[in-house]
Amino acid sequence: MEREEELHEAFLSSSHDDESSHVTESRLEEVLSDTTIPFSKRILSATWIEFNLLFPLAGPAIIVYVINNLMSFVTRAFAGHLGNLELAAANLGNSGIQLFAYGLMLGMGSAVETLCGQAYGANKHEMLGVYMQRAIIVLVVTGIPLTVAYIFCEPILLLLGEPPELASVAAVFVYGLIPQIFGYAVNFPIQKFLQAQSVVAPSTYISGATLLLHVFLSWAAVYWFDTGLIGTSLTLSLSWWIIVVAQFVYIVLAPRFKRTWTGLSIEALSGLGAFVKLSAASAVMLCLETWYFQVLVLITGLLDNPQLSLDSISVCMSISGLLFNIGIGFNAAISVRVGNELGAGHPKSAAFSVIMVNMVSFIISVIEAVVVLALRRVLSYAFTDGEIVANAVSDLCPYLAVTLILNGVQPVLSGVAVGCGWQATVAYINVGCYYLIGIPLGCILGFKFGLGVQGIWSGMIGGTMLQTLILLWITLRTDWDKEVKITKERLEKWENQKKQAKVES
Repeated sequence: MEREEELHEAFLSSSHDDESSHVTESRLEEVLSDTTIPFSKRILSATWIEFNLLFPLAGPAIIVYVINNLMSFVTRAFAGHLGNLELAAANLGNSGIQLFAYGLMLGMGSAVETLCGQAYGANKHEMLGVYMQRAIIVLVVTGIPLTVAYIFCEPILLLLGEPPELASVAAVFVYGLIPQIFGYAVNFPIQKFLQAQSVVAPSTYISGATLLLHVFLSWAAVYWFDTGLIGTSLTLSLSWWIIVVAQFVYIVLAPRFKRTWTGLSIEALSGLGAFVKLSAASAVMLCLETWYFQVLVLITGLLDNPQLSLDSISVCMSISGLLFNIGIGFNAAISVRVGNELGAGHPKSAAFSVIMVNMVSFIISVIEAVVVLALRRVLSYAFTDGEIVANAVSDLCPYLAVTLILNGVQPVLSGVAVGCGWQATVAYINVGCYYLIGIPLGCILGFKFGLGVQGIWSGMIGGTMLQTLILLWITLRTDWDKEVKITKERLEKWENQKKQAKVES
């Protein structure tokens, strides 16, 4: 009984600084391993500890992703005040070009999430700064060919069949987003560096303040300086760089990072080949997921009545995209939790965290689905006044509800993969389930059987469901003791590369 009370007091008094976070994580493993406590009370205590570790990570992460989307939304809203052509161009530039770079950079940045999370859990604090710098180098180099693609985006859009006038104006918008590419390249490694240490609240404050500043700067660019469409996109790039600079200054000045940030290091130039390999697998994994439902919109445009279909699917995708940020927040949280626990050598805690995060995210997604179905006849009026569109959206809401439920589980399982370093495996699964099964099945149902957008969406739901089931099967069969061993070997390999770089320098 005394043992149980000690454990209870320990996790109730836990705080969220670096040392107490490690203490709480180790306490979780102790609670799960202590068979002297009754099973029900052990699970209850472990659940409380996990919630105290999870929600301070997931909550701010969700807010950060929502704010990032809102900055893009604000930019497009101000572009719309310039004219309908400018609004269409901004939407095309955002959906067709910007999201490509965003998905690629965020995906490559998740390699830092794997390495930093595991290194921090293993108390190899000095490696976090090295991993962050190494990632920035790789992502900045990746930004060079992306810049070339941005420069030649007009012929690319024309090749994709876009109207010449729209492609020309969209290219102007995209030119202003070139600095944003390198903002991504620096921001995502910094973001993952902070998340690996369970430091997410400062990023939330910085992003929130920047959003308010971005609204003012966008207004000034459109109405005060009259800079036109390129002014709106340049303002978005500037706002991203404000976030980057503010976060970096915080890392340099805050005493809490004295062990994980020791300044610029020549060691960041070592082991780039292995890092590129992991980053590429991460990018493929995330990009295939990010682009999947963009393909749904593109295919929908080929239907017999494309305008109504696109209007209804755009409303549903806007709702799905907004709520998907919740899943992405839990994705970030579980990747940190799993990485930290594996690095610390806590197999039971890693497995327990996977179960708890999936349960919480699933419950939230079911609530989302129920709300969507309850409001199915009025949802579209937030976007348009058309009754025909409202009826079409109502017909699609059951498909949206199923998608929301899947989005409550699938991102979490992908986050587990990132925490464990399974990105390459998941990339292959995504190719098979999404692009070899989901999209072809959707096309067959939509065009061959005449089911339209509902058929296309049904096929793609089938691909997502298959991918989710496979990831669930892999996760359930995972030997967490073996994953701890693999993590230890990976960290030793990277540390040996660091020592070799020191010798060579």
